[in-house]
This record gives sequence, structure tokens and C-alpha cells, in this order.
Amino acid sequence: MTASQTAPDTREAIMEATFRALSEHGYSDLRVRDIGEEFEKSRTLIHYHFDGKHDLISSFLEYLIGQYESQSKLGDDEDPWEALDGRIDQCLLGPELGERFDHWERMKVYHELFAQAQHNEAHREAFNEHYEVIRGNIEHVLRAGIERGSFRAVDVEDTSQFITDVIHAARARRISLDHDDAPEQAKRAIAAFVYPSLAPADAEGARTRRPSD
Repeated sequence: MTASQTAPDTREAIMEATFRALSEHGYSDLRVRDIGEEFEKSRTLIHYHFDGKHDLISSFLEYLIGQYESQSKLGDDEDPWEALDGRIDQCLLGPELGERFDHWERMKVYHELFAQAQHNEAHREAFNEHYEVIRGNIEHVLRAGIERGSFRAVDVEDTSQFITDVIHAARARRISLDHDDAPEQAKRAIAAFVYPSLAPADAEGARTRRPSD
């Protein structure tokens, strides 16, 4: 049976067990039996639904990424500046998905799998697609803001890529080096170096605040 045919409740339970096992053992030392020990139901269900560790981790990666993907459409009444702030906050601080969801614990696992992507084509493809979603969401807001006159005409692709790279680097520094202030520093840097370049010519200096202020 393929992962797509797995009952939603069973799939989520397996994915959450995989998350807990990855958090405890890491990717390199992870065994399917470790996931089974975190799974409240029979371990045979895992083997029934997934063809080994790599198949399971690929499905888990899709599950994890799906929790971070957001809609890119900008509402007619939505302010582009506020929308940009929101995209940045969601990427840096995570979406609100209830008490059971801890953004930085999830990001720790996310970045560990990201580090392994160079050795796994399927994982690399999944991360590339997710990276395009993040960058694409920011790019969409920038284009809409330019069209509405809220932003100055800038190179949208380079600007969205720069913001996305800053976000990714800040998350990695927060996770790998325990620099808890990295997300806030990234927000301040974006406000200081990117926001002024977006302000229309007749509003120079208007956007010197931090995102989400």
C-alpha cells in the first residue's frame, strides 16, 4: 500500500511518531523500530504502509513541509506591507497549529533532513519545491505591491531570493548555534536593508520599522 492510500488518522499518527523518533535519534541513527517504539499502534502497520526507512522519511518530509506551506494569493483589501510582514513572520516563527506543534523542534528536524538532501534526490526535490513555495509567496506579495503602487519597482526575483536566504540562514543559526535572537535580528536586517528599497520614491524612509511592528 502506498502512503497516499493510508488512512488519514493512521498516517498522521505514524508521521508524529516519526517526528518524535527523529528528534530523539537523529536521521543517521534512525531505525524503523525506533519509530515503532513511538507509535501507539502495532509496528506492523508501519511496515504495511511504508517500504522501509527511506520511503517513510520521504513521506514524513512531505508531511512536515505541508504544515509550512501557505496560500500566496493576496486579498484585494490586504495591505502588501502587512502581507510581507506576515510571510516573513510565518517563515521565521512558524504557523500557529495548536499546542502540540512546536516550531523550533520541527525546524530542527527539517534542517537535519535538509543537510542530508545532497545525498538523496527525492528529498532534494522536495526541498527545492518547498523553497520555491516560500520564495514564490514572497515574490507574489512583491509583485502585487508594485502593481498597487505600495512598493517601488525592484528586481522581484532577486529581492524575494535575498529575503528567503536571510530567513533560511537565520533559522539555521538559531537551530545549529543556539542563537535565540537570530530570527529577530533577521527581521531587523530585512527592515533596515530591504524595506527602504521597497518604499516608493515619495515615501522615502517611511518603512524603517521592524516587520510586524
